[in-house]
Amino acid sequence: MSNPFDLTGRTAVVTGGGRGLGHGISTALLEAGADVVVLARTEVPAELVAHAEDLGRSVHFYPVDLADGDAIAATAAQVLADHRVDILVNNAGTQDRYPAVDFPLEAWDRVIDINLRSTFQLCQLFGRPMLERGEGKIVNFASLLSFQGGLTVPAYAASKGAVAQLTKALCNEWSAKGVNVNAVAPGYMATDMNTALLADPVRLEQLSVRIPAGRWGNPEDIGNVVVFLASPAAGYIHGQVLAVDGGWLAR
Repeated sequence: MSNPFDLTGRTAVVTGGGRGLGHGISTALLEAGADVVVLARTEVPAELVAHAEDLGRSVHFYPVDLADGDAIAATAAQVLADHRVDILVNNAGTQDRYPAVDFPLEAWDRVIDINLRSTFQLCQLFGRPMLERGEGKIVNFASLLSFQGGLTVPAYAASKGAVAQLTKALCNEWSAKGVNVNAVAPGYMATDMNTALLADPVRLEQLSVRIPAGRWGNPEDIGNVVVFLASPAAGYIHGQVLAVDGGWLAR
């Protein structure tokens, strides 16, 4: 019986795939047999490239600013000229923290552009050839704040709520055409994005005691779930927002 989690011969585009959760996602995809194309502002770490080579896989880096729609369009066109893309993982994101009453509109626009607009644009650009072939996998990145409001991150919460709804909307149009569109909603992860929380002992304790699993998540936890959603094993999963949160939402 063939392995339903095997991604050999597939190529995955991962935004922000060189650091944090993205690094874990790229690593897991490589280990499942896929080649990886990283779209990011910063170069891919040499150790990730070396790991790919050890596995007989490849990592390709295309620099892009996900706040720039024209740059996204040009970069996606180049990637599609160079590769057949079977999997798209919209992992990259950003956030800013201000009390809502003082939240700068410039910061609001940047968060929405990177977290939501770029996700939709990339789904359009890479989804079109998937639809033409009748096959493809898209994994968007939602958040616990797709379900909750958070504190001092109104733009992030708004963008991630919208990503969850976008995922369902695309599912309704694309699932019958062979393209699976799902989302992952990470819980509290020990990555750079949560540096401020990890450095605040009071807030860290408040958050940690609510996680039934008894620990914060790590990039490997997310990478393995992305492999599942990108694999034949998830062939009948469409339009889901899968919380990977150690049980947080269950509390």
